[in-house]
Amino acid sequence: MDDVEEIRKLKARYFRALDTKDWDLYEAVFAPDVVVDLTRAGGQRVVGRDAFMDYARAMTILQSVHHGHMPEIELTGPDSATGVWAMEDYNIWEDGSQNHGWGHYLETYVKRDGRWQIATMALSYLRIERSFGTPPIIAGADGRAHLKGPRPAG
Repeated sequence: MDDVEEIRKLKARYFRALDTKDWDLYEAVFAPDVVVDLTRAGGQRVVGRDAFMDYARAMTILQSVHHGHMPEIELTGPDSATGVWAMEDYNIWEDGSQNHGWGHYLETYVKRDGRWQIATMALSYLRIERSFGTPPIIAGADGRAHLKGPRPAG
C-alpha cells in the first residue's frame, strides 16, 4: 500500500477512535512528541502525546461525530508528509449543549518504524453552530453508542 493511502487510513482511525472513545487506538495515531494546536477552535495548544491524551480524556463530550473529507496529502520526504482535511463535526456535551462545526485539520505526519503518525495537528473552524436544549436519544446504556465498535447481532 502506498504512503498516501496509509496516511488516509491513519486519519480514518483518528476519527473512529475519537468518536468511539477508543483511547488506546486514539493514542496510537499520534507521535510521542506531537504538538496539537486547538487555539483556533477554542481549545489549547498541547505538547506531547501523554499531555494531549490527558487533555482529550478530560473533555466533557458525551458523543461526537467527526467526518474528514477531501484530503490534500503531500509527501515531503520518505518519512514526512503534510495534510489538509476538510472536516465536519457534531458534538453533544455533558451539560446538554451541542455544536455543529465545519473547518479544516492542518497536519504533518512522520513515519517511524514503518508506521505513519500525526506529528502536528491544528484545527481551524470555518463555522460553528451552537444549539441548546434536550440532547437526542443516544444508543447505548452508558450514553456512548458503539463504544468499541458495533455489536454483532446475536
